[in-house]
Amino acid sequence: MPYSVTYYVFLDEAGADNVNAKSLGIPSPPLLPAFGPQDEIFSAAFTILRDAIAQRAFPAASIAVTHQGRLVALQAFGDFVYPNDKADDKDTPEGAPSKLRLGEDFPVQAGTGADTGPGAPFLARSVREKWGFSVTPATIFDLASLTKVVATTTTAMLLYERGLLDLDVPAAAIIPEFLSTPTEKKDPRRRDVTIRMLLAHSSGLPAYEKLFLKAHDHDELLHAAYAVPLTADPGSRAEYSDIGFILLGVALERLAGESLDAFCQREIFGPLGMTNTTFNPSPDLRSKIPPTADERDRECSADLPRAAAEGAPAREKPKSPEPPSVNRPSTFRHHIIQGEVQDENASVLGGVAGHAGLFSTAEDIAKFAHAMLQCGAGALAREMPESQRVRSNSQRTTTPFLRPETVSLFTRREAAPQGTSHALGWDTPSAPSQSGKHFSPNSYGHLGYTGTSLWIDPTRHLSITLLTNRTWPDCSNQAVKQIRPKFHDAIVEGLDKGF
Repeated sequence: MPYSVTYYVFLDEAGADNVNAKSLGIPSPPLLPAFGPQDEIFSAAFTILRDAIAQRAFPAASIAVTHQGRLVALQAFGDFVYPNDKADDKDTPEGAPSKLRLGEDFPVQAGTGADTGPGAPFLARSVREKWGFSVTPATIFDLASLTKVVATTTTAMLLYERGLLDLDVPAAAIIPEFLSTPTEKKDPRRRDVTIRMLLAHSSGLPAYEKLFLKAHDHDELLHAAYAVPLTADPGSRAEYSDIGFILLGVALERLAGESLDAFCQREIFGPLGMTNTTFNPSPDLRSKIPPTADERDRECSADLPRAAAEGAPAREKPKSPEPPSVNRPSTFRHHIIQGEVQDENASVLGGVAGHAGLFSTAEDIAKFAHAMLQCGAGALAREMPESQRVRSNSQRTTTPFLRPETVSLFTRREAAPQGTSHALGWDTPSAPSQSGKHFSPNSYGHLGYTGTSLWIDPTRHLSITLLTNRTWPDCSNQAVKQIRPKFHDAIVEGLDKGF
């Protein structure tokens, strides 16, 4: 599916001018589908994922690979849940405490009948016969922390380009509540925390806090986030922080003058043709999204900190684990999590947050990655001869989606703190890397807690998107951390042999 553009339009083979006047414009050729021979070229990579599913690393996976401006792989594997979880009206999933009953274990959608609740595709025969539960390339996944780069960091990049965001401004200048902590907890260091530090995970804020256990609504959780104590001097240590990105999301909304989801839809998802990307999927979509957690008798285990689950190096893990009383599984939402954000803090925030909440397909994330590659320094689009470009029929004269210098600034590894692997919002390869062994040093990417990832290599003009629901049913399975780099290596090796 071609990208629409406003600034320049690229003629297809028939000389057609594909223009969407509503687009903001990307001076790049369309992402051309070229995945016909994918089964042969990526046989080894696909086998890795099929074996992973057989070994219960995750039940569902969807992937997309772009290379040299082409979509060279688009494939899906597995089912929404593991085979012995697929109970019909007379069966009980393995490990379930009791028979699942619609209307008791999860809410029924109004006006749709008694067997079409969010969990129904894998629990009710009638819905399963209608929709099925096998994963397809069109299946939507909970992106978890890919939200940080696809939505939040990209919003920061756009606001930075428009002169609305100063990276070195104190966060408290935009969020004065950040300083409004109880008198006995006043910390003068909080004034030194900048937007750059929030993006680079060097603010001194901790990795993760279960704010949802005490906060009952959006405002209460934000106030709790404002008051989270620093655990290090700002700028002195890199520690991947959900809390920092919750605050960053608030700051960006205030600068943009609108909610994060509204800004992203108009300025990012719409222009890039990401038609299946959204916060808070509509009720009619929820039954078609793989579940991420079973919270009827447990909460996703926190035995392994989220930072570690998302690939943070050992040096970034919290110095001490949470006490057993906090780690103990509990029932936070009391139902199967399907089509709603898995992250509990984001859930209390209403499903829209700077750190989590976004849902998408592998193909949509490939479109985003393609745009990043085309906007980056040395992009292929800039090598296209002038004779192959025509002026858009639209009279708008916007700049490219993102300038090369902006992409370079945000995806280049920060010089400090010492030993950090973080860029601004993005991560970069560090041995051993979740990107595998073939991605170049100037690559950038990110992981998500639900088993999602996106890695982009400007040198190879390559992107690899991997979406899974590895958190089903209880978040305990970490096998994806061994599978992902092997999968990436097999993709690169397939490309080297096949193209």
